Amino acid sequence: MNKSNDKVSMGGVTFHHPLAFWFGVIAVTAGVAAHIPMYLMAKDNGYKLVGMAMDMPMIVGMAFIFIGMISSLYGLYPKANSVNDAVVSKIRVSALDDAPLNFAHVGLLLAMALAVTIDVMKPTTLAFVMPGMSMEYGLKSPLNPLGSYPAVWLALSGITGTVLGSIIWGWMGDKIGRRASILYAGIGFIGTSICGTMPDFFGNVIMCFVMGIAVGGMLPICYALLAETIPARHRGWLMILVGADIAGAYIITSWLAASLIPEYSWRILWLIGMPTGVIFILINRWIPESPRYLLANGREEEAKAVMTRYGAKIIQETSVAAELEVKIKGQWKQLFTPQFLGTTLLVTVLGIGSGLVLFGFNLWIPTNLRAMGVTDADQILRNAAMMGFPLSFLVAWMYGFWSSKKTIVILCALTAAALFGFVFVGNAIIENRPLLYLLLVVPIWGISSVVAVLSVYSSEIYPTRIRARGTGYAASASKAGGVLIIAFMSFGLAAPSITTVAMIGAIPMALAVILVAFFGTETRRRGLEDILVDSVKMQSAS
Repeated sequence: MNKSNDKVSMGGVTFHHPLAFWFGVIAVTAGVAAHIPMYLMAKDNGYKLVGMAMDMPMIVGMAFIFIGMISSLYGLYPKANSVNDAVVSKIRVSALDDAPLNFAHVGLLLAMALAVTIDVMKPTTLAFVMPGMSMEYGLKSPLNPLGSYPAVWLALSGITGTVLGSIIWGWMGDKIGRRASILYAGIGFIGTSICGTMPDFFGNVIMCFVMGIAVGGMLPICYALLAETIPARHRGWLMILVGADIAGAYIITSWLAASLIPEYSWRILWLIGMPTGVIFILINRWIPESPRYLLANGREEEAKAVMTRYGAKIIQETSVAAELEVKIKGQWKQLFTPQFLGTTLLVTVLGIGSGLVLFGFNLWIPTNLRAMGVTDADQILRNAAMMGFPLSFLVAWMYGFWSSKKTIVILCALTAAALFGFVFVGNAIIENRPLLYLLLVVPIWGISSVVAVLSVYSSEIYPTRIRARGTGYAASASKAGGVLIIAFMSFGLAAPSITTVAMIGAIPMALAVILVAFFGTETRRRGLEDILVDSVKMQSAS
């Protein structure tokens, strides 16, 4: 096997061209900072920028962002390595699953928890900027039926971008590495925070599309890295706890919306992306590359350094799973071969269903509640999210110590039941606050848990050479559900009422229960290699 020519340092944490990477980070950050003065100039006008022309610093700043993104990608891109499949087929990394948790694992978990939080805050923010944006630009929405352009165009562009981003980052995660892809998404978060300074609506539409591309990539690659690094006996519950930050991100975003928007307008929620993105990049030393990815790509020296950091080692021994791995090519079509077709069908329905709820029901709930006369909608949603947040720990225990498969079935069934509850009760729900809270807790907390479980599960059931593609595909399926529901609203095929979006989301969630029961593979406390062997056997039998 060829050894990597790159310098190995700090336990396998490397940059292939460090100067280019850090120059790119600085250039992107400076480019965003050049947009801030125009925002501050509008303080006396309630930070409304509509109708203003972009000044020269903003134009120069955009050029800096573009140059910085190219430079940082060059800094992360690895050198080519030839891979000897005959040697790879004899490598077993089960020792990684047997390693005890140490401070390196804790650092990685905290870094990924921050990454997930920052990532999920982006699409969640759409729900809370929509009312203020609709008013500033005079858009058509339930709050302003006579507006000009439909407000859903913004959401549609952003979510469409996330679908594309999940596909791109799924490819990048398998091509240039998990760590490089995660860091590049973080730089994208910094650059696209200029959404908060766009003077006109169509500028926001374009920038939200670009932001969506960056957002769509980080979450699935984070889970791929965690799945390949955390020991098997701790992998499930710890990854679900990291995924609990999806619900935590909703709490944080709703709190920020209630606290900051009245003073600094809806734009501040986008601008927060710059400092949070910078913080994430600065903790990069706690994000090593996946040792399984390194071994699969002929970078044995780097893999040894990473595994030493985690108290593990490489074992040279022939294994059935490794023999299966070398037969799998790093191509998208592998997801749809007979070996993985049932699994991919399950992931597709579960992803689309969760997207229909997350970007249908949850996206429109702040606007719909206001349209129904609920003036404290942000506070109600924040409270509902906080009420459901502790249940994330129960889900983590169920997934990690009871049954991953049964946990997914229960979550999907509960979510479908709550959504059907909104269908049956209808608009009368606002007259019964206890029932409103009860039914809101499940879609807000429950669908966040479903998305987290989907991300974790998809990172466990696909082999190393297409794991990033598999997790990226799962993420793109959930975002595709968002595109569908928002397109329905945009083209007038469905009104964004509580009953309509609840029904549209409830049906696929109920169908997912059946598919998981039929095609699902149990992953609880099992090594990735063992899961791969059983999954292939199950699909072959089907």
